[in-house]
Amino acid sequence: MPVKKVILAQPRGFCAGVEMAVATVERALVKYGPPLYVFHEIVHNRYVVEDFVRRGVTFVQSVEDVPAGAKVIFSAHGVSPAVWEQGKKKQLQVIIDATCPLVEKVHREVRKFASQGYWILLVGHPEHDEMAGTSGEAPERIRIVANTEQAKQVDVADPERVAVLTQTTLSVDDTREIIEALRGRYPKMITPPKEDICYATQNRQDAVKELARAVDLVLVVGSPNSENSNQLCRVARSKGVTAYLVNDFREIDPKWLEGVERVGLTSGASVPEQLVQETADYFKQRGAEIASMGFVEENVHFALPSEIADAS
Repeated sequence: MPVKKVILAQPRGFCAGVEMAVATVERALVKYGPPLYVFHEIVHNRYVVEDFVRRGVTFVQSVEDVPAGAKVIFSAHGVSPAVWEQGKKKQLQVIIDATCPLVEKVHREVRKFASQGYWILLVGHPEHDEMAGTSGEAPERIRIVANTEQAKQVDVADPERVAVLTQTTLSVDDTREIIEALRGRYPKMITPPKEDICYATQNRQDAVKELARAVDLVLVVGSPNSENSNQLCRVARSKGVTAYLVNDFREIDPKWLEGVERVGLTSGASVPEQLVQETADYFKQRGAEIASMGFVEENVHFALPSEIADAS
């Protein structure tokens, strides 16, 4: 193998929201035991989801799939008021909300702007779990904008009262062109506060930009349905570096490494560090030097839901 050095990006892996959501399921299993239901994948990572399934957790896409009286956790991506109502009607025994606080903040902004009569342009990917929950806060006043083409075409009843909000797992870079296109059509629009963008998304993308300068290839550990993991690949490619997304080291194709001496390694915000270390070991066992490249030190933590805060 020609790879001589592997450089790990810092920061990488679990963000505070994922850390909180995963710990919520762990403690709920301790406190209540299985069976336990989670609305949507608790986080978008195959390893995390499969591990919980083995331990008695069932992931569902609809509250209708949950037996009456069962214990349910809402995932980190947030849910709409309609889902809360469905849960109450089914008299679910325990509902624990593991919504990331950054997502909940956007929900509050939707409710505020809608109550003030604004039309809300929500920038993001319509198929993402987070967008379903956010748009459900005021569906009659929200228009989803996924790209610049849609930004040039979207219409609202009152162009003088427009607010723009974004999916948290997009970075400032991801949304810049779309927001500028919207600003050209709605010059009086209220733009999203920078802090609505997930700090972890931005930090990990910034780290990959720097990493790309020092390597021949970037490997991103993450699941295909993880938006932020896919974005890390796109960021690396935008800097002229080949990048691949892998669930773990077993998916590495040796052909990718032909002529490659320096590999950059990072992971999405929902990826356990164990998977990164196993990937690093894959190269180390083949003679590569392992190094780290640090950019930002993260020290953000979110409190656990009160229902399971005392479980350990």
